[in-house]
Amino acid sequence: MKLTLSDLGDLANLPADTVIDARSPSEYAEDHLPGAINLPSLSDAERAEVGTIYVQQDRFLARKIGAAHVARNVAAHLEGPLADKPGGWRPLVYCWRGGQRSGAFATILSQIGWRVRLLDGGYRSYRRLVARLLHDTPLALRPVLLDGNTGTAKTRLLGLLADRGWQVIDLEALANHRGSALGAQDGGQPSQKLFEGRLAQVIARLDPARPVVIEAESSKVGERILPPSLWKAMCAAPVVEVTAPLPERARYLAHAYADIAGDTAQLSQQLDLLRPLRGHKQVDEWHAMAEQGALTSLAASLVEVHYDPGYERARKRTALTPPDRVTLERLDDDGLQSALPRLEAALIRAATP
Repeated sequence: MKLTLSDLGDLANLPADTVIDARSPSEYAEDHLPGAINLPSLSDAERAEVGTIYVQQDRFLARKIGAAHVARNVAAHLEGPLADKPGGWRPLVYCWRGGQRSGAFATILSQIGWRVRLLDGGYRSYRRLVARLLHDTPLALRPVLLDGNTGTAKTRLLGLLADRGWQVIDLEALANHRGSALGAQDGGQPSQKLFEGRLAQVIARLDPARPVVIEAESSKVGERILPPSLWKAMCAAPVVEVTAPLPERARYLAHAYADIAGDTAQLSQQLDLLRPLRGHKQVDEWHAMAEQGALTSLAASLVEVHYDPGYERARKRTALTPPDRVTLERLDDDGLQSALPRLEAALIRAATP
């Protein structure tokens, strides 16, 4: 039996106990349905082999060889990850188009007696929904941008606002990047498609009648590009800017970037990326601060010399609505909590037509 995915909101209530992505590992790594596990019908090498035979030699031979690979791989899955599944288990299986790979896998599962379903149209049906939302149509959102220079605790404020019931899109979390020259995080960034899929799933759960707070990013977070529908909505959104004294920002950054600061080799590599922008003399000074463990001084210098000028240039290039400003005197948790009522009032003013 086939399941048709007509809306991204359907993903939260799929009639299945396990979603199985039967594509190759590289296809799965690039993007997949949320929560899906990868049990490949064909490995990357086997898929390439079958595809080459299909195009260059003989279609029948390609199908025969492919079927043998699929049978062996599904047998391994049955003896491994699926060995403990009970008789009432309900799997949903998909591949690229919902065709031969997932069909063969599903046939074997159904013959065992499990109530298996196939995703109609496969992964492509899911990807079409993501593209329609983020690329093809205007977003039904009421975004308010949270702006502020580096070190003003915007990411932490987004989390605090979410705890108080505000709708929030944390782009940096979705892109696994802090959105700055030193913003790389463990694990690297997801692929562009996987980033867009995560973003689309968040947007699908939002109430379009209520405002949603988004950090004022550029059109990229690290190497991930904001999809056109979201970027257009952000460019037209009202803005609330948070400011804080430089010493507070420097202390906050030294703490927030402690993971990078603790890895001397990584910090050195990241600082060297700034040489084309800031010159060897300045970067050498930053290296000296890092070697001396003067992380707060390093953060303050980076803010003054690199980050703040970059923000000012970016603001001149974009036509953001004149912002409502909220000053944060302290950036520790107590200081942020005490500032939340003023920030919320500013967000409400900005969101009110």
